[in-house]
Amino acid sequence: MSNDETSFRHDVLGASETAKLQQQGDAGSNSHSLAQSPVGFVGMGHMGTAMAANLAAAGYWVNAYVRHADQMAKLTALGLQPTTNIADLFDCEVVITMLPDDDAVREIVFGRQEIGLAGLAVGLKPGAIHLSMSTISTATASLLASEHAIGGQSYVAAPVFGNPDAARARELFIVAAGAPADIERCRPLLDSLGQRTFVIGADPAQANLVKLLGNMMTATTLEMLGEVVAVIRKRGLDPKFFLDIMTSTMFGGRAHKIYAC
Repeated sequence: MSNDETSFRHDVLGASETAKLQQQGDAGSNSHSLAQSPVGFVGMGHMGTAMAANLAAAGYWVNAYVRHADQMAKLTALGLQPTTNIADLFDCEVVITMLPDDDAVREIVFGRQEIGLAGLAVGLKPGAIHLSMSTISTATASLLASEHAIGGQSYVAAPVFGNPDAARARELFIVAAGAPADIERCRPLLDSLGQRTFVIGADPAQANLVKLLGNMMTATTLEMLGEVVAVIRKRGLDPKFFLDIMTSTMFGGRAHKIYAC
């Protein structure tokens, strides 16, 4: 049994039950493995689908919520267990959201009565974790953390740096914040999704602040590249040579190399 698995079981089952499982040996441990604890996943866009598929490939049973039934065959082929009923995720110990913005995450947490959509805040059982990997505002992160606390649930923010290609290759960089015990429970999942997780504190909003500031730096990099390429082209030169020189010398960062291509 790995250290991560031991930590997760200790948090979820308690010290006495963990000790019993450890004493049963490898056979007993395998029968109660993390991979057999269903993980919920909401957000089947390009990023989310790649991430959920990686969890399934790592041995997790992934209940993937989708709104449209015509997506189910594609997700089933990836090893996921798709459902159009979000209540099928309510028994999961961890539910991951990978959604495009604040409004989408708020809807999944608070629900929408007019369309009969129940929210995670009322549906998840006490002790469950909402692992939010979306890029959202710090205000929304704080609001969601407070709402989950009312129901005895936990909230961990873990936004990512990377694109769908990086997600498929498990090369995401993850910035996580939340209660230390909750992050440790999520760590096996995070390790299956990215190449490195940076834990920066107990306040979930801090993780989203880092992500937003990182996005701002990426945006300024893109603006700078666009300006210099425009000048090079106006002078009748091929920008490729200039970009090769810059990314090989003074501007060899990951963002410069990715977006200079």
